[in-house]
Amino acid sequence: MHISVISLFPEMVFNISKYGVVGRAQKRELMTLEIENPRDHVSDIHRTVDDRPYGGGPGMVMKYEPVAAALKAAKDNLTIGCPVVYLSPKGRIFDQTMAKRFAKMPSLILLAGRYEGIDERLFESHIDEEVSLGDFVLSGGEIAAMAVIDTIVRLLPGVLGDDESAAQDSFMGGLLDFPHYTRPEEIDGCKVPEVLLSGDHARIAKWRQKQALGNSYSKRPDLLEKLDLDDEQQTLLDEFLKEQS
Repeated sequence: MHISVISLFPEMVFNISKYGVVGRAQKRELMTLEIENPRDHVSDIHRTVDDRPYGGGPGMVMKYEPVAAALKAAKDNLTIGCPVVYLSPKGRIFDQTMAKRFAKMPSLILLAGRYEGIDERLFESHIDEEVSLGDFVLSGGEIAAMAVIDTIVRLLPGVLGDDESAAQDSFMGGLLDFPHYTRPEEIDGCKVPEVLLSGDHARIAKWRQKQALGNSYSKRPDLLEKLDLDDEQQTLLDEFLKEQS
C-alpha cells in the first residue's frame, strides 16, 4: 500500500515510520509512506502557505495554490483515482469499518490541515472525503493522520507477526476486546481465570466472547446498540450480567 501525507510538518509525520507496526511494514516493503510539504510548492522568500480569511475573523487559512500543488505532486506518484482524505473535525468519525475499507485500497492521500482549515474551494476539486478522530480540536491534522496510518497498516496482511492478532483486536467484531492475562498466574492474590488455564479452546472462546459482550455493555453500550445480537450472543450477555449481579 502507498500512503502520501500532505503536511506542513513532515518530520512529525515521518517519525511514525521509525517505530512499531508502520516501521515493520516499511521494512517488509508492505507499504510506503511519502510526505509532501505545501511549502515546497511556493516561490516567495517566506514560503507563505496561509493568509487572512475573507470576511474577517481570527486565525489564518491554508491557501488553495500550495495545497493543490502538493496534492498534484502526491497524485503523480500514486495510482490513478487515489482518494484524498482530509483530516477535519467536520468529517465522519473514523472507525474500524472505515479503516478496513482504506486498508483495501492500493493508495491513499491524507491531507493534514492547520490553522483555521483549508480554502473551501479545495473541497470542490480535490477532496474526496473528510474524516475526524472525534468531537475535539487538535492543533493540526498530523496526529490524526498518524492515527489513521497506524490503524490501517496493522490490517495489511503480513504486517503483524500473527494475522489473528488483528482479527481479535477491539472493534473488529463491533465489540470491545476481552481481558488479557499473562504470567505469573497469581499476583497479590488475584488469579488468572481458571478457564484460561484449562486448555479447552471451546470454553476459552466462549468465555472471551462473553467478556467482550460484557465489556461493551458496561463501557460502551452504544456499540451494542449498533449490533443485532444473535441468540447465542444474547445468552452470553445475559449470563455475564447475572454473574456480575
